[in-house]
Amino acid sequence: MSENLKGLSEQGVSIWLDDISRERLRTGDLETLIRDKHVVGVTSNPTIFASALSKGDAYDGQTRDLATRGVDVGEAVRSITTYDIRWAADVLRPAFDASDGVDGRVSIEVDPRLAKDTAKTIAEARALWWLVDRPNVFIKIPATVEGLPAITMAIAEGISVNVTLIFSLERYRAVMNAWLTGLELAKDKGLDLSKIESVASFFVSRFDTEIDKRLEKIGTPEALGLRGQAAVANARLAFAAYEEVIAGSRWQALESAGARPQRPLWASTGTKNAEYPDTLYVDQLVTSGTVNTMPEKTLDAVADHGKIDGDTVRPFYEDAWNTMAALKQAGIDYDDVVRVLEDEGVDKFIASWNELLATVESELRKAV
Repeated sequence: MSENLKGLSEQGVSIWLDDISRERLRTGDLETLIRDKHVVGVTSNPTIFASALSKGDAYDGQTRDLATRGVDVGEAVRSITTYDIRWAADVLRPAFDASDGVDGRVSIEVDPRLAKDTAKTIAEARALWWLVDRPNVFIKIPATVEGLPAITMAIAEGISVNVTLIFSLERYRAVMNAWLTGLELAKDKGLDLSKIESVASFFVSRFDTEIDKRLEKIGTPEALGLRGQAAVANARLAFAAYEEVIAGSRWQALESAGARPQRPLWASTGTKNAEYPDTLYVDQLVTSGTVNTMPEKTLDAVADHGKIDGDTVRPFYEDAWNTMAALKQAGIDYDDVVRVLEDEGVDKFIASWNELLATVESELRKAV
């Protein structure tokens, strides 16, 4: 059992795996990670499923059955992905029970092609919640402008939500407002607020990737000296915004009624620049009441040589503000950065979804 991961967990960070596959489930690999590496949750996305479907034979039997039934590719994808999510939810059920429903969670994303359509996103969230039918599932809804009212409606109906693709501080505040509004509506309906969980997935490494590219284009010594600092600073300020909200009277009224906080989740925590430490977005974002969802490569790196040494978020708010001010002075347009990242994020997930559809369609044809 890794002492580094044990230390991270003891600091109040929930360790989730950013990956799922039928092979990982049927071999017992997920149970091993839960036992040996403190994994207490799983996240998925279209990219992960597209990768899983393209490897090995784990899906062949189900694919043959679906082809025999003559289902269309959309129904086939939904059947395949929800099967994996149910299985993972069952594997993680002990962690769910042990944490009183806080952890032991598995996330599945709504069709990303619906990211700009509020009504269809809500309908899809309801369908996935019903299909998976596990209390420890999270339905992932993107934090687009159109996604915000869908988040509110899902929460109001008692659906636990993982809000994904958050890049900007302004949008994160809007996400927290959508979550609070949903809880208030759920309270008015008489729902048990303690059963409605939520996390807000703040994307990290992609922020550095986009800003570093712009800093290198600017090319001044001051600009180049800021590379690799933006993502951690942005995430730390997101946590500061979260602390402001949970200190407010609006949240406190809901907490008194049994509601649970919407924990910040650090997503996209594998470093994309080989010059940076491969545990950067774990070591530098340690604080209690958060989730860090890691690809297995990052999980292994933290286990091997992570530097877990106390809270690395709350004491560094001033440093974070100074970094953001320096980026602005260097010529970085924050609003443009986050707009580009959100648009690219949606487009990448749609591309992965289309790849998933194409893979399943090909497998269905072969199975007939």
